[in-house]
Amino acid sequence: MQAVTYELKHVCRQSGARYGVVTTPHGSFETPVFMPVGTRATVKTMTPEELKTIGARIILGNTYHLWMRPGEEIVKEMGGLHTFMNWDRPILTDSGGFQIFSLAKPKDIVEEGVHFRSHIDGSSHFLTPEKAVAIQESLGSDIMMQLDECTPWPADEDYVRQSLERTTRWLDRAVRVWNNPQKQSLFGIVQGGTVEQLRIQSVKEITSFDLPGYGIGGLSVGEPAHLMYAMIEAIMPFLPTDKPRYLMGVGSPDYLVEGSVRGVDMFDCVFPTRIGRNGTALTWSGRVNTRNACHQRSNMPLDPDCDCYVCQNYTRAYLHHLIRCGEILGLRLLSWHNLAFLMNLMGKIREAIQEDRLLTFRDEFFDRYVVRSGKSI
Repeated sequence: MQAVTYELKHVCRQSGARYGVVTTPHGSFETPVFMPVGTRATVKTMTPEELKTIGARIILGNTYHLWMRPGEEIVKEMGGLHTFMNWDRPILTDSGGFQIFSLAKPKDIVEEGVHFRSHIDGSSHFLTPEKAVAIQESLGSDIMMQLDECTPWPADEDYVRQSLERTTRWLDRAVRVWNNPQKQSLFGIVQGGTVEQLRIQSVKEITSFDLPGYGIGGLSVGEPAHLMYAMIEAIMPFLPTDKPRYLMGVGSPDYLVEGSVRGVDMFDCVFPTRIGRNGTALTWSGRVNTRNACHQRSNMPLDPDCDCYVCQNYTRAYLHHLIRCGEILGLRLLSWHNLAFLMNLMGKIREAIQEDRLLTFRDEFFDRYVVRSGKSI
């Protein structure tokens, strides 16, 4: 028995999107799902109890940051990540590779692993595929991710090929040291940049390991949206229908809708809390920048169509005041709303899939939601 299993419940006749249930040692969750990111064993400004009130069923922890501080051995000594942060629902941990590659130079990436310096004190470290698994086993997450090489965009095709083939070899090494499949599941990661034939090569290689699930990496790293969608579409026919599909690092509402339409099951991103801390709210009409003067005397909620705690209790004028004054409560409330908004959005996506009307939902969503390339009203 694997620690993590996926049950396909329904395929939308209109779009081909999937509704399913993932079961883990710490409970189950419905898909498609958005996972809030708890980088340092905390989703910024939110308590676990608050996350539960908005419907969060699974969160993500960052292996690199927890390795650097407090250290995986301390987390293990405290009973594992679930006990350490008082979260009794599923946890997925990334491999730490994305953060490390941002700290490393190309010459620091070698066949054995990655050399890098800590962002905290500059100390030297070396991460290997085996070490990434060992750290995550100490953290005790339900889902572990392999160490992969996340290629930048744009990148030379030869480099992308060498990178994806190294990722496959690193997965082989990770699988060899994966100690307890009944307790923790290991997901492989498909790479290949934005070159279709390389994406297909990678997905064939990675799925040959017959793992409990698969990540789609190296997307949403600066490439145009149409290229990201094309890469997802290219590999979907090669991904098993009985395993979850995880699009890594994606969390804007438009990407969540379009990714779900294309058959993605799991998403994560720091996006909703990061923009919340910068004063921006997600609404059904697009982004709202609460710093703007037009909100100074507005007694409207952030979103009249949202029933979250923030929208039920606070006005744009008050939130404008908090953000302009740099009050911590403002950061908390906007993060709270943004996460609740995405939980609500994913619930509506799941409902539309089960009712065979996801393409209709997508059209209705984009009739209202204005994508402004990062700009806000």
